[in-house]
Amino acid sequence: MRKLTLSLILLSALSSGCSWIKFPGVHKVDIQQGNILDQDMVDKLLPGMTKSQVRFVLGTPLISDTFNQARWDYIYRRVSAAGEKTEENVTVYFDNEDKLDRITGDYAPTSTSTQADPSSS
Repeated sequence: MRKLTLSLILLSALSSGCSWIKFPGVHKVDIQQGNILDQDMVDKLLPGMTKSQVRFVLGTPLISDTFNQARWDYIYRRVSAAGEKTEENVTVYFDNEDKLDRITGDYAPTSTSTQADPSSS
C-alpha cells in the first residue's frame, strides 16, 4: 500500500507540469500579437505624411510613448504551433510639425518615390 501511494504521488508530481510530455493529437494554434506589417504597407509611406495618414496605412501603433509623441513603434510577434518565434519591428518618427520624418526597423521603404530626387539638389 505504501509503494502504491508513493508511486501515485511521484507520478502526479512528474506529470503536473506536462511541458515535457507531448500528447499526440493536441491541436496548438499560432499566437499573433501586434500589427501585421509587410513591405507593401511601408512602401506606401511618404515623407511629409501626417499622423492620421500614417495611422491609415499602418494602423494604430502598438506603442505610442506619452513622453515622446514624435515616435510610434509597430511591433508584430508570432509564435507558431511548432514553437518558432518571429518578431518584426517598424519605428516611425515625426518632425516638429507632426509630419513623417523617417522610418527604421525590419522594413525600409524601397520605392523610388520615397527617396530624395537627386536632380532637386
